[in-house]
Amino acid sequence: MIWSLIKIVLFVIIVAALAYGAAYLLDSQGGLQVTVMGTEYNFGPLQSVIAVLLLVLAVWLLFKILGLLVATWKFLNGDETAISRHFDRNREKKGLEALSDGLMALASGEGRVAMNKAAKADRYLNRPEVTNLLTAQAAEMAGDRRKAEESYRKLIENERTRFVGVRGIMRQKLAEGDTETAYQLAQKAFALKPKHAETGDTLLKLQANREDWSGARNTLSTKLKHGQIPRDLHKRRDAVLALSEAKEDIAAGRTQEAQESAIEANRLSPDLIPAAVMAAHAYLDQGKKRQASRVLRKAWEAQPHPDLAAAFAAIEPDETPQQRIKRFGALTRLQPDHPETRMLLAELHVAAEDFPQARRSLGDLVESEPT
Repeated sequence: MIWSLIKIVLFVIIVAALAYGAAYLLDSQGGLQVTVMGTEYNFGPLQSVIAVLLLVLAVWLLFKILGLLVATWKFLNGDETAISRHFDRNREKKGLEALSDGLMALASGEGRVAMNKAAKADRYLNRPEVTNLLTAQAAEMAGDRRKAEESYRKLIENERTRFVGVRGIMRQKLAEGDTETAYQLAQKAFALKPKHAETGDTLLKLQANREDWSGARNTLSTKLKHGQIPRDLHKRRDAVLALSEAKEDIAAGRTQEAQESAIEANRLSPDLIPAAVMAAHAYLDQGKKRQASRVLRKAWEAQPHPDLAAAFAAIEPDETPQQRIKRFGALTRLQPDHPETRMLLAELHVAAEDFPQARRSLGDLVESEPT
């Protein structure tokens, strides 16, 4: 309402200024005298202004005609698009201006303005891959999900912009909570551009939520191949995924697959305690006590833990307390001053009813590191 009033006031001011200027020129003395081939032409002040304006218009028309003649000459010499380019040049200029204004509006957070500018640019430019992208992002900013999805679907139709379209709809589905559709789109987007880190992370997260451990490991390997994660981090994460895969195989009764996955997880990350415990049990099921003992010792050397001690005890379940103390020396000698080692020794001596030695093993843990 206020803007309309301002425009009306400005229009009235401009008309009044023009009328005042015309009246001033009519009352003014002098003018313009032009001599052409011996003939004199005298113009009054108002006529002089009109003549100058007509001259400027004539020069502008002359340049336009010359441009058209040049385009026609090029067309006659074999340039089939010369005339169409001549007429499209002005449209392209307007389109680029609208596109630039749309990008500025998008950067400023003005979604609706950016959508209008994108629509104007689309009318002048034959660049749907650019204008559709601007429209989609502007519609997202403005909260128009339907328009955004419509624009992203148009981007999918173009091979150059297919990834952008798929990723855009994937993000929309994630925001809507439609993880099933988002998962399928993430797979497609990652296949189109496996080097895109964000898409790989999204796919990895969706696969983990679906407990698709095999697929997650493949995605992780692709990320390593393209240098998106360090090798040591890849090994650690791959071991965790392999361990999850082993647990799923155990729950499903796939014993052999579970054993292979557990051993693979331990190979990838020997200091991962759950993987070492599960790998040890897998070796025990195969009758390989030496291998079970080796993986547990290696894990204990990295980080002593009660679960490792329990798995180490399961290697020889029928041994006497004295035999167990002797055999456990393979563990307790690795980190003798660690609190877990001292508590383990105390338990072993309690089982052997050697209480003074149990107290000596504990030492001052009650005061220094109580649990």
